[in-house]
Amino acid sequence: EFYAPWCGHCKALAPVWDQLGEAYKDNEDIVIAKVDSTTNEIEGISINGFPTIKFFPKNSDDVIDYKGERNLEGFKKFLESGGKSEEPAADQKEEGAKEKKEEL
Repeated sequence: EFYAPWCGHCKALAPVWDQLGEAYKDNEDIVIAKVDSTTNEIEGISINGFPTIKFFPKNSDDVIDYKGERNLEGFKKFLESGGKSEEPAADQKEEGAKEKKEEL
């Protein structure tokens, strides 16, 4: 998590992030970390808002942006899947939009 100490969204996320850290504290392959972006910069990492969640897979140079739900289950699913997003495919999005139009 890249955060700013003054950010209300970051403060709201803190208890969930702490629970996530607790859930993975014995896992040697996953580290749940917090970076104060107001005092730290990481070369090559772009932070455009707070909080920003990024996944750095072990033994890889990849950086994966997290775009899912900001709750414990969403974070766990993301980590357990190796950083795969649960966003629906484009054709599923279009289908859902059509169904909503028909409901109106």
